[in-house]
Amino acid sequence: MELADILAKGSVIACAKVASKRQLLQLLADKAVDLVGVESHQIFETLVAREQLGSTGLGNGIAIPHGKLEGISGVTAVFARLEQPIDFDSVDDQPVDLAIMLLAPAGSGADHLKALARVARLMRTDSVTEQLRNTRDVKKLYEILTTPIEATNAA
Repeated sequence: MELADILAKGSVIACAKVASKRQLLQLLADKAVDLVGVESHQIFETLVAREQLGSTGLGNGIAIPHGKLEGISGVTAVFARLEQPIDFDSVDDQPVDLAIMLLAPAGSGADHLKALARVARLMRTDSVTEQLRNTRDVKKLYEILTTPIEATNAA
C-alpha cells in the first residue's frame, strides 16, 4: 500500500493554524468529512476516544491520530503541516508540527495496520520530515508524501 492510495490531493493542509491538540483533531476531522462521508463530530469523537487510550504522538514532532469508523469504505488519510508546533502529549514530550490522520472502516484489520505501518515508516524517514518541514506548498507536500520511500532513499 502506497500513501497515494489513501491520501487524496485535496487532503493536505499546508499551514494549519491551531493552538491545541483538540483544535488539530477538529481540523483533521473537518477536512475528512467530504472524503469519507461521515459527520465531523463522529470523526472527532473517534479520534479523541483513541487519544484517551494513549497519545498517537510518535515523537520527533510527528503524530498519527487514527481511528476506525462505521460507514466508510476504505482507509483514508489527511495530512497537516502546522504553522507552529503544539503540545500533543507525545512519547518524547516534544511538540508536534506534522500530523497525518488515518481513518479505517470499523471491520478493517490488516489494511488499517498496513496503513499505520506505512505512514510510521515514512514519517520516521529524516529526509522526508525535513522536506515536509521546509515547504508550505500543498502540491509539494503531497508529492513528498506520495513518493515511494525507496525513491526517497535513493535520492
